[in-house]
Amino acid sequence: MFVYGVDKLTVDKVLDIASGKMKGVLTDYAIAKVNECRAKVEVMANSSKAVYGINTGFGPLCDVKISPEETSLLQKNLLITHAVGVGNPIDKELSKIMLICKAHALSRGFSGIRLEVIERIIYFIENDLLPVVPEQGSVGASGDLAPLSHLFLPLFGEGEFWMGNDIVPAKEVLKAHNLEPIELAAKEGLALINGTQFILSHAIKGLKKMEYLLDLADVAGAMSLEGYQGSESPFKELLHSIRPFQGNLEVAKRMRMLFENSNNIKSHENCERVQDPYSMRCIPQVHGASRNAYYHLSELAEIEMNSVTDNPIVLSETEAISGGNFHGQPLAMALDYASIAASELGNIADRRCYLLLEGKFGLPRLLTASGGLNSGFMIPQYTTAALVTENKSLCFPPSADSVPTSLGQEDHVSMGSISGRKFNQILGNIEKILAIELMYAAQAMEFRRPNTFSVILEKNFAIIRSKVAKLEEDRILKDDINALIQLVKNQAFIVK
Repeated sequence: MFVYGVDKLTVDKVLDIASGKMKGVLTDYAIAKVNECRAKVEVMANSSKAVYGINTGFGPLCDVKISPEETSLLQKNLLITHAVGVGNPIDKELSKIMLICKAHALSRGFSGIRLEVIERIIYFIENDLLPVVPEQGSVGASGDLAPLSHLFLPLFGEGEFWMGNDIVPAKEVLKAHNLEPIELAAKEGLALINGTQFILSHAIKGLKKMEYLLDLADVAGAMSLEGYQGSESPFKELLHSIRPFQGNLEVAKRMRMLFENSNNIKSHENCERVQDPYSMRCIPQVHGASRNAYYHLSELAEIEMNSVTDNPIVLSETEAISGGNFHGQPLAMALDYASIAASELGNIADRRCYLLLEGKFGLPRLLTASGGLNSGFMIPQYTTAALVTENKSLCFPPSADSVPTSLGQEDHVSMGSISGRKFNQILGNIEKILAIELMYAAQAMEFRRPNTFSVILEKNFAIIRSKVAKLEEDRILKDDINALIQLVKNQAFIVK
């Protein structure tokens, strides 16, 4: 059980709540904090003193005073006017992650929202009532305004829900669940749509995927090195202890584990080759650098998912600070860094694929014993090259850009929503690149038989062969590649 507003969220807890493995609840303590903060907002809403977003307009209209009678319409209009997202809907899982993160932030007791609104959001989570949210339209500064507006339009019967794979008007779904539309009160519209939950949801989903792909990249690299009959000496503990980056140490340790009791790697340790190409011997430095970026984003995302990121922040009955907690720059920059890190996993994997095709050190050219009539594995490396270049083009950092909005009131924005989306696009391409490297590595390992490999590499070799046979003569490889991509997506390979 997870207590909104009290317990600490992690990536795994968010995903457990989203999958139904864990239940998120409110306790009396959390409810008391929410009600206490709401009471402060009620005082300010009926005060003659102007308090941004509570009894004033928004953005450049912050100098327009709003009467208590117009407060509800003001909050409703805020969501309606900001629901201008375009493009394809985001994954349903992302919508649910957004709801979970928002429920937790609102329950911290600094947003001034009523308990019944939070309870309705939790009802949506528990009953898989997932709003339809377009993927484009957020600049990641006053929060993810457009996507969060679409996320919460259904609270008062506007917008749409997913019903299976169908999109259904929110009014129909609320009626089917015997739910009355909620009439928003002072501050609530702002509390709902100010925040970084769109950026954060993409970070959470990407982090979970990247965690596995980092491990799988080590496995693929180890299998390629075994097929290449490279050296294990670049992974010695002492070598890395004198340059002790966390990621490097972790990868070197994993490589030693992946080569444990390998008959193949021991069989040529006295060969005359002095050193391997960088993509083989620098795996700890390159994969390790990507791990360091992962650790950095993971740390920042955990801070963010336990933070209050709306505006204004209610501190007392007389003080609501209009600050900048909604600005997405802390995550945007880290997401761009992680995107480069993820891209590099594909870059080095493509180089290893190329090395396996060269026909050196006992391997046949193009990994086929009957080249000429057969092209073997020549062409899949074209695909990895294309994917690598696509990823490079996606590495431009949106956080380095800013386009002023809201008549210049919001004159510096993070573009973090684009950073988050691109991060996940890159990871999707890495799944495909590593699938192809695994196919190449397994073929190369065939030419090292009867030598044997570590237990973990033998098990992964068997997983590959359960879907893809050794290539003896040319065949259509599309189905083989897609089968391996599916194994990667399903995280079917053994990585630890």
